Amino acid sequence: MAKILIIDDNIDICQLLERFFKKKGHDTKFFTSEVNALDYLKTNECDLVFCDFRLPKMDGKEVLEKIKQIDPTIQVVIITGYSDVKTAVDVIKLGAFDYVTKPLFPDEILITMEKALKNKANLEHSQEEGAPQKDKPLTNHLHKNGSTNTPSKQIIVGKSPEAKNIQKQIELVAPTNYSVIIYGESGTGKESIAYSIHSQSTRKDKPFVAVDCGSLYKELAGSELFGHEKGAFTGALQSKVGQFELANGGTIFLDEIANLSYDIQVSLLRVIQERKIRRLGSQKETPIDVRIIVASNEKINGATSKGTFREDLYHRFNEFSIDLPALRDRKNDIMMFAEFFLANANKELGKQIEGFDEEVEGIFLDYNWPGNLRELNNVIKRAVLLSGKNKITAETLPQEIVFQSKFSLIDDKSESKPLNGDAHNLKSIALNAEFEKIVEVLKKVNFNKSKAAQLLNIDRKTLYNKMKIFNLLNT
Repeated sequence: MAKILIIDDNIDICQLLERFFKKKGHDTKFFTSEVNALDYLKTNECDLVFCDFRLPKMDGKEVLEKIKQIDPTIQVVIITGYSDVKTAVDVIKLGAFDYVTKPLFPDEILITMEKALKNKANLEHSQEEGAPQKDKPLTNHLHKNGSTNTPSKQIIVGKSPEAKNIQKQIELVAPTNYSVIIYGESGTGKESIAYSIHSQSTRKDKPFVAVDCGSLYKELAGSELFGHEKGAFTGALQSKVGQFELANGGTIFLDEIANLSYDIQVSLLRVIQERKIRRLGSQKETPIDVRIIVASNEKINGATSKGTFREDLYHRFNEFSIDLPALRDRKNDIMMFAEFFLANANKELGKQIEGFDEEVEGIFLDYNWPGNLRELNNVIKRAVLLSGKNKITAETLPQEIVFQSKFSLIDDKSESKPLNGDAHNLKSIALNAEFEKIVEVLKKVNFNKSKAAQLLNIDRKTLYNKMKIFNLLNT
């Protein structure tokens, strides 16, 4: 029996989740106040927290950080609106186990809950065995060649000209020992590219260690990267092997490298120059032999000009660079990735969905995918979970994606105006202006009707009725 806490200012959601978890045999409690919930966690044990992102006094990031300060082993799942893809990505970087989107579906909640509790159990087992502690299990991975979880099974580059160019660059740099910088937006598959380089190198039989620098707490970054000795600082109850030692002989991948603090950059530069590491609290230096691959969603030379990233460290990394295009810029690859993610989702959920109908393919190609491959993967997993047919249909997709795809054609259609009418007819002019404003606001909020209604200062039902009148629901 696990101890689960729910934090949401919507009491209906709280009660719904409480009943659901209690039926599964878990000790469940909810709070509509995030402040009261945090006070409760200070004096009570908890395994898993489901927390809404939008709360009255704090947002989900703040609550997540405070929970991790209370107990880093508590698994946190953020509840968010589907249009907040970037928000979801950000909270995972900060240490959330996962996120679920509204509306909530029992099967999705159950799968997420089971995975989170399993991760909690694995974390506790690792600590008991004295293994290196992973405070961020989803963003810090140790991969060894041949492991059942190795990302080699997840490597797929694509067939577009952009993808073929990336593959050529990988094949060119992989056999060398060059350091590599991989640039790309969040969700473009930077870790998979890094592992592809590793798997085609002479180090392929050695460890591949991936670290998300964006999820490292400033105070613990040195310990996570370089390790520490027992008693090195308050709370260091046992010695810990750092990620560089774990990667010895192989490759270390430092994602979102620009997020490292300046003092850690200094330590990292010393490690690269001397090829030695020193655990916190130790006088002993340990030789290491690692290849370093880093990634960033922004050009690092921009950070050097701002003074937030050391220029000498940048030049150490910049022996070779690869730019990953956004998914919206490689339309020819979208359905290849979709089929790949569909096969994975079928296997995970025990389903046999054969593919996508023509409408869904059109929607996928029209949508701009701000969350890139990560968003596409999540959309397909959700669709597979909801689908009761042999193909994925538009009914299983989030409304925001369907709307954006359909609305993308509005600007090109002269007949899109609800009433062309007489240019001097005030009613016609007013209706056309209202139509254009509704479309403009919907696009601005990524077709989230609740947000659109709020900006337009009308209730959601009124917006829905107006969209129906203007034929926007069936565009």
